[in-house]
Amino acid sequence: MKTRDKIILASLDLFNEQGERNVTTNHIAAYLAISPGNLYYHFRNKSDIIYEIFLEYEKLVDYYLQIPDDRPLRLEDLTFYLESVFDGLWSYRFFHRDLEFLLDSDPRLRIDYRAFTNRCLEAIQKIFEGLTAGGVIVAQDPSLRAAMSLNVWLVITNWMAFLKTAHGAVDLSSNLSLTELKQGIYQVLTLEIPYLTPEYREPVMTLREKYRPALPGDEWVGV
Repeated sequence: MKTRDKIILASLDLFNEQGERNVTTNHIAAYLAISPGNLYYHFRNKSDIIYEIFLEYEKLVDYYLQIPDDRPLRLEDLTFYLESVFDGLWSYRFFHRDLEFLLDSDPRLRIDYRAFTNRCLEAIQKIFEGLTAGGVIVAQDPSLRAAMSLNVWLVITNWMAFLKTAHGAVDLSSNLSLTELKQGIYQVLTLEIPYLTPEYREPVMTLREKYRPALPGDEWVGV
């Protein structure tokens, strides 16, 4: 593996485990047993590393959210999309943990993340259209579909912040588990309950139970 790729992977591991603000370029170099000068040969600063990590995350999510154009979507597709997106959140969890700070710190990242958000919202709307064609949800007015897509995006991207509040923990990295993160799927499926067709209501409700939160105060997380 090339040194540049090693730096990206090591930085991602350290950022996820310790928090981006607690990791310096010197920490990354020491973790890899390379000199700071070697690291700076590949990246000018930590912001450049973070930006490259975001580009990798962006490509991953774009890949996950591809919509087949030769068939309607099924419940299995919905499960795949949700599982994949939350797996991506886990793999790059530092990013959404400090999103506002990171976007304020790098204009490139701020611009690209806005475009990334718009693409994700468009993909979510197309997923709803595909689920409608597949008979999973009822047809929606375009404005309602757009609003639903935004609500789903807000739950996904803010679920980690909610977990931090629910845990009351300063260092989320030492407390969060993938299972807890994926409990956000329960909330996304809850948003879709009013729009399910009768045929799919019971299967979706069964699927939803798989992700029911088990957190302190979960009486106000879901019903």
